[in-house]
Formats: sequence, structure tokens, C-alpha cells
Amino acid sequence: MSIQIIRRSTERWSEDIEFGVHTFGDVTVGDGGKKLGHPEVLRNVVAEGVLADQVGLDVMGIGEHHRPDYAISAPDVVLTAIAAQTQRIKLISAVTVLSSDDPVRVYERFATLDAISSGRAEVSLGRGSFTESFPLFGFELRDYEQLYSEKLDLFSHLRSEGPVTWSGTTRSGLSDQRIFPTTDHEHGLPTWVAVGGTPESVVRAAKYGFGLELAIIGGQPARFAPFAELFREALAEFGQGERRIAIHSHGFIADTDEEAMNRYWPHYEASMRQLGRERGWAPPTRARFEAEVRDGALHVGSPDTVAKKVASTISALGATRFGMKYGNGTLPHADMMRAVELYGTKVKPMVLDMLSEA
Repeated sequence: MSIQIIRRSTERWSEDIEFGVHTFGDVTVGDGGKKLGHPEVLRNVVAEGVLADQVGLDVMGIGEHHRPDYAISAPDVVLTAIAAQTQRIKLISAVTVLSSDDPVRVYERFATLDAISSGRAEVSLGRGSFTESFPLFGFELRDYEQLYSEKLDLFSHLRSEGPVTWSGTTRSGLSDQRIFPTTDHEHGLPTWVAVGGTPESVVRAAKYGFGLELAIIGGQPARFAPFAELFREALAEFGQGERRIAIHSHGFIADTDEEAMNRYWPHYEASMRQLGRERGWAPPTRARFEAEVRDGALHVGSPDTVAKKVASTISALGATRFGMKYGNGTLPHADMMRAVELYGTKVKPMVLDMLSEA
């Protein structure tokens, strides 16, 4: 399979490329090093989303988790709070764990957000990287694949916003039923499928005509180029026309490379160590962290360093949206606010200039 690098004319780059920030509402520490409570973390996330809009970023993504180290279990509610204080920024889940939710309720919630925000809502559907929501909502992990497959299929029917007839084994069927509210979008609520790197998921996103969001959290971003090409080939095969490719990746920005790495590392190390204990990974090391910053998926550094890496990642995949998870673990709110500011005021303009010259 050939790897296609997309080039666009200078005048179109600024129209096509969107820059987003993503957060899971990680529980952070305050000035004294003590962990904040969930309510304060949630208020801080809203402030980060408002700032993202103010500094010219294009997308705010809110993830869903159901565990103590993350404060956000209802992304649509947090996004609605951000919508009330912003004018332009798009509002998307990052992601909605569709396997343990109900597609009808998901569509209704985000269609409601879309109306309140004057058409700025989107939804990104995925399996999620944690499994706590399955027992919490009464689902069996043994049904993992079937739950996701059937619910994604139902969601694709709901986007017509017309009468839906559907049947499956994981929920009751629908017979010529409609859901409300409807949206003003020509093809229904803008929808993406988040993919961690399985070809089957890429093809499924193309089959339904959804956008593709590649979650790149380790290794060189360019290794995902075959998935981007597979997506384009599958779209053509299914007769879906052109659809967009987005990137979700971790990053952090400070005034200098050294400051960014030193501020980010302790919180990254603690978070990865905890995940390693849960999943059987080797403990993180500073050397491996620096390698990921230098050659891998971590977009960490000064505005100039991060801009170069973001531009390279976008070009390698022909993507039109880059979503940066700007916090990690207990990284303080003030540091994240500064990173969001630098991303909007410095990194975004530099990336657009670099891509226009490519």
C-alpha cells in the first residue's frame, strides 16, 4: 500500500486545518501539591475551554471516563457549559464510549448541545481505553465487540433524522421511529469514529461515511499513514466521497523545550506508572519519555518545537484536524492554561505558515 501525503494550495490551508484541545478532566494538583476535588477540576476544564475559544483554537474535545482519577463522566454536560460562554469553537466528545451507552440517548444529547451552541456540536464514537463503564451500566465485557458493532450501526441510521427501522440483539429495535431534536446539518450530526490502529475499525468508519479520528499515543505518527490511506481507499470503494481525518495525540507547550519537558515529566511519569500497574506495562523511564518527545507521539516542547512536529504529523497523514490532549495526570491547571494560550497564539499560526510553504 502506498503512503499518500496530501498537499493543498496555500490559500486553502487556513480553511481546511483545525486545531483542537482535548481533555479527560484528569484530577490535577493545586498550588500546595494536593489533589483537587472533582468539582473544582470540572470548573477548571470549563475555563480551559473558554480560553481555547478566546485564543483562536477551533475545537474543544471532552473525554468520558468513570474512574476516580478523571472528573468527567458526562462530556455533553461540560461541553454545554463551555458552549454558554463561547461563540466560535466546535464542541466534540473525545470520545463517547458508545458500547456502554445508548445510541438514541447519545444522539439526542448531542443534538441538544448542537442546538444550544448554534450548530457547533460533534460526536466522536469509540470503544474507550478503560472498561469501568461496562459493569457500571450493566453490560458484559464478553459482548464488547457486538455491543460496539450494533450500536455504531444504529447510530449511522439515526443520523438520517428521519423514521428509523432497526433491529439488533443488544437493545430493543426501532420501528419507523424518529428522535428529537433534529439538527440543521444537511447530513445529521457531524460524527467521527475514534480508532486506535485496527484496520477493521478504519474500514467501518468509511463504510458509514463517518470522519476518522486516529488516536496516536505512542510511536512515530507516520506509521499511521497506511491507515489514512486505507480509509481513503475504503471511502472510494463504498462510494462515500471525501471524509476528514483527525488526529488525537498527547502534547504540552511551555516557553522552552526544557521547561515543557520538566513540567510535564513528573505528572506523565506518575500517570503512566499507574496505568502500567493496571495493564502490565513496564514502568516509564525518562529516556523513553525523551525518545517519545523527540521521535514519537508526544508533541511536547516550545511553540517552535511543537509547531514543527504538529506540521509534520498533519502532513504525513493528510489530516485536516489536530487535537492535542494538553494535560496529563496531575499537571496543574495553570500550566495547562499557559499551554492552551501558547497553542492558540503561537503554535497554530506557525503550523499554518509551515504547511502553506510545503
